[in-house]
Amino acid sequence: MNEASLLLVLLGIALFALFSGPISRGSLTPPMTFTALGLLLSPIALGWINLGLDNAVIHAIAEITLILVLFTDAARIKLKSLWSDHDVPMRLLLIGMPLTIGLGMVLALAVMPQLLLLEALVLAVILAPTDAALGQAVVSSPKVPERIRQSLNVESGLNDGIALPALLFVISFAAGSHAGEQNTVWLNFVLLQLTLGPLVGALVGWSGSKAINMAIEKRFLTHEFCNIYLLSMTFIAYLAADLVGGNGFIAAFAAGVATGNTLKHVNEEIYEFAESEGQLLNLVIFFLFGVALLPQVWPRISGEMVVYALLSLTVIRMLPVFVSLLGKQLRWETGLFVGWFGPRGLASILFVLLVLEHAQLLNQTLVFDTVIVTVFFSIILHGLSALPGVSLYARVLKLCQRRGDDISSEQASVEAMPLRLSSTFKDMEDGS
Repeated sequence: MNEASLLLVLLGIALFALFSGPISRGSLTPPMTFTALGLLLSPIALGWINLGLDNAVIHAIAEITLILVLFTDAARIKLKSLWSDHDVPMRLLLIGMPLTIGLGMVLALAVMPQLLLLEALVLAVILAPTDAALGQAVVSSPKVPERIRQSLNVESGLNDGIALPALLFVISFAAGSHAGEQNTVWLNFVLLQLTLGPLVGALVGWSGSKAINMAIEKRFLTHEFCNIYLLSMTFIAYLAADLVGGNGFIAAFAAGVATGNTLKHVNEEIYEFAESEGQLLNLVIFFLFGVALLPQVWPRISGEMVVYALLSLTVIRMLPVFVSLLGKQLRWETGLFVGWFGPRGLASILFVLLVLEHAQLLNQTLVFDTVIVTVFFSIILHGLSALPGVSLYARVLKLCQRRGDDISSEQASVEAMPLRLSSTFKDMEDGS
């Protein structure tokens, strides 16, 4: 990426920031806006920026963003209240997500029979995580019962970190097979990656948070440097795990879990620095999605990709959600609402770039293209349907209440956990 391209990106971010109020109150979401901006400047439109998939800057930004997203998403989740208070997202994660991966793999083989079983599994895992920020009105609007929006929020915060080890396991196996490695060599490598990563990450997060607690109590640490300290801990965990043979991405996630559950003096502001940096990188990723990834895929889009993308956003998501919510006394309208608002976004983009860089799949282009098409549909469909969907769901619940129907399960109180939205957008949503 040259200086002119970087200048255009930064100008786009600055202009969006200036008009973020009216934009956020309308149907346009930040991912939609920056994807559209990227497409406008890409070779299939104005042609002002031309980036290839092998561009080192794209992969570097993607890896940094993934590290931050894994840490900050995990740090938002309080394990104590998760087990006691958030039974719905636990079902979505422990029952719904494995079913989503299994169904996604089966339908991938049915729709695209040229895929190998391993490749269908990779595709299904990449598209399993959800990104609640794509329909930010759904997780931030007071019109939606807190239990339901917090379920989507918590699910989105944890499913990328849960899907990552499965993805790394599969692509490591694929890479080992292509390299002709023996099963024992591959298995030893994977075990080191999947055990040392979380161990190092948890140790860094726990010890670093203990140090913060002590420093705050003794008034050694200022608020500003506390934020910087948390950000540095993220990359310490990543690099330390990498040095000892563990996986740095898993370490970042484990460090986030340990940090969020060890800090005593924690509030939303303590993540402000990391969140603002993460928001900036998120917008850049969606811009790169529009300017570099979509133009590569555009000429190759096929009917089977479109069919699978639509299945991924509907049947593959909704059926496991309905199964996982059985016995929770939630209305079928709630199951439909939760099932639809499982957008595929940031994690899927970052995961497929990770696969592109580290895996050697026979049908790698088809897997990549299908992920990009699915995310593109999700950005548009979930972005446009967020506000109308919230209004419709709220009207349905009010109608049920007037009829005397039981909606107590939807209205059960739960402990709120922070959203992956900048404080600016949260304030706008609260005031809208």
